[in-house]
Amino acid sequence: MFWRSVVGKLWFTILALVSVVLSILMVLMLQSFERFHVNEAESQLLNHATMIASMYEGYENERDALYTIDQYGRAFDTHIIILVEGEKTWSTDEAEAHQVALDTFFTDETLSQVFSGEQVVMTEGDFLFIGDGEEVHSEIMIVGVPLSSERFDDGAVFLYQSLSAIEEASNETRQIIYFSAGIALVLTTIFAFFLSTRINAPLRKMREVALEVAQGKFDTKIPILTHDEIGHLAIAFNRMGRELNNNINALNQEKEQLSRILGSMADGVITLNKKGRVVLTNPPADRFIQSWYYEKGMKQEIDEPLPATLQTLFEKVVLLEKEQVTEVEMQGRSWTVLMTPLYDRKEIRGAVAVFRDMTEERRHDKLRKDFIANVSHELRTPISMLQGYSEAIIDDIAGSDEEKKEIAKIIYDESLRMGRLVNELLDIARMEAGHVELNVEELDVRSFAERVIRKFHGLAREQGIEVSLDMADVTTIICDPDRIEQVLTNLLHNAIRHSENGQVKLVIRGYDEGCKFDVVDTGTGIPEADLPYVFERFYKADKARTRGRGGTGLGLAIAKNIIDAHEGHISVHSKMNEGTTFSFFIPRNIQL
Repeated sequence: MFWRSVVGKLWFTILALVSVVLSILMVLMLQSFERFHVNEAESQLLNHATMIASMYEGYENERDALYTIDQYGRAFDTHIIILVEGEKTWSTDEAEAHQVALDTFFTDETLSQVFSGEQVVMTEGDFLFIGDGEEVHSEIMIVGVPLSSERFDDGAVFLYQSLSAIEEASNETRQIIYFSAGIALVLTTIFAFFLSTRINAPLRKMREVALEVAQGKFDTKIPILTHDEIGHLAIAFNRMGRELNNNINALNQEKEQLSRILGSMADGVITLNKKGRVVLTNPPADRFIQSWYYEKGMKQEIDEPLPATLQTLFEKVVLLEKEQVTEVEMQGRSWTVLMTPLYDRKEIRGAVAVFRDMTEERRHDKLRKDFIANVSHELRTPISMLQGYSEAIIDDIAGSDEEKKEIAKIIYDESLRMGRLVNELLDIARMEAGHVELNVEELDVRSFAERVIRKFHGLAREQGIEVSLDMADVTTIICDPDRIEQVLTNLLHNAIRHSENGQVKLVIRGYDEGCKFDVVDTGTGIPEADLPYVFERFYKADKARTRGRGGTGLGLAIAKNIIDAHEGHISVHSKMNEGTTFSFFIPRNIQL
C-alpha cells in the first residue's frame, strides 16, 4: 500500500536517482583514488630509487655509501637491491627469510630493460620469493633506476614495495566513500520524506474534501496554503465545487419543477427504458396501471410487463421511430395513449407515453348526441300534431264548431308544450352557464309547504293518490322561495304521475346545518341501472315516452341546478315496485 502512495513513489524515485548517481560517483572516485595511490607509490619509489642511485654513485667509498643507503632504506621502509655486472652487490633482504629471486630482474621483460641503457622501469605484479627452500609469490611494485655506465657496467638500483600497503590505503579511502554515501542516502531519505509529505498533505486534504463532495457536502472548501501548482489545483477544485453545487441546485429545482408538473397533470405520464420497463410515472398513470392489474387479477410487481396493447405500441414506436396513438378500454373508462420515442443522441433510449382519460369527453359527446336526439324527438311530436291539425282546418275536415274548437284546443296545448320545452331549455342553459339568479329571503317553511301541498290536492284526487305533509324541528330557512317551489313542484308532480292509488309524502326535517326535504312515493320505482342518470337532461322513467305520462325530461336536471345554486345536494333512492324517495338538503348558511 505504501508503494502505491505518492509519498512512496516520490521517495523511491528520489532515492533510486540519488543511489544511481552515488554509485557512479563511487566507482569513479574509487578508481581515481586507487590510481592516485598507485601513482603516488610509484613516484615515491622512483624518487627513493633515484636518491639511492645518486648516493651509491656519489661516494668514493662503497662501504660508506652502503651504510648511508641502509639508513635511508630503514627510514622509509623500502626494500633495496643493488645489482652490478649481473651480481647482487647489496640488498635489504639479507635479514629476511624470503628474497626476490635474482633471475626475476633479468628475465622479466620490463625490468630487464634497465640494464640496456639509462631507462627507468616500473612494474607491478606477482613475483617469486625464495627462502628456506620454499617459493612464495607476492604482489609487489618494483622500480628500477640504472647506475652510471661510466663507473658500473650493467648496474642498477631496484626498490620494491608490497602492494598491501597501497591496498590498505585504498580500503580506508573506500570506507570513507561508503560512509559518505550512506550519510548521503540517509539525508536523501529524510529530504524525500519531507518533500513528499509537503506535497502529499494538500493532496490528502483534497481527497478528504472530494469524498465529502461525493457525499453531497458541496460547501466544503480546500484551504489555500501555497501559491504553486498545488495551490492552483486547490483553487480550481474549490471553483469546481461551487459550480457543481450550482448545477446540482439547478438540477434539483428542475427536477422538483418537473415532479410538480407531472404530479399536477390530469393526464398520465409513463417513461419507459429501452427494454420497455417503467422508469417514471405520475399519479394518473399509477391509477391506470393499478386498474390494469386489478382487471387482470394480477399483483403489482416491479418486473411485471406492460399491458399487451402498450407493449405492442412500444414495439411499433421503437421499430418505426415515430409517435403512435391508440385507445384502451379499462374498468369502464376510455384512455387515449400517445407514445413518443426518446433519443440518446441518435439511438432510441426509450419512450414516453401520455395517457388521457377520455371518459368524460366521450360521455359529453354521447350526451350531446342524446340531447339533439331528445330535442328532435320532443319537438317532432307537437310539430307533427300542429301540422296535422292545421291541415285539417285548412282542408275543412272539421264540420262542426265543436270539432273545430277541439282541434284548436289541441293546437293550443301543443303550442304550450313547445313553449314549456323552449323555456326549460333556456333555463337549464342559463343555470349550467352559472347565470342562476337567486332572490333569497327568510322563508316560513310550514306555511310554504302547506301551500305547495294544497296545490296538488286536485291532481292527487284525480289519480287516487293520498298526499300528506310531515314536518319536525324546522321553522324558517334562507332560500329563494320561487326556485325551491319549482323543485318541489317538479318532484311532487313526478311522484303523483308515477303512482296509482298510492301515497305521496313530503317529509321536512330541520338540523343545525340546514333543512332536509324528502319526497316519498309508493309508485313503480326507477330501475337500478337508470338511477345514475335521473338528473341528466331528457331522462324519462317511461321509456315508451307516452304523451299521457311523459314530460320534457328536463325537470330533474333543472332541480339539480337549483339545489347546486343553493350550495346543497340532491339524491335519489328507489326500488322497483316499492317506491322512490327524492331528497335534497338546503344548508342554513348560504354563501352567495
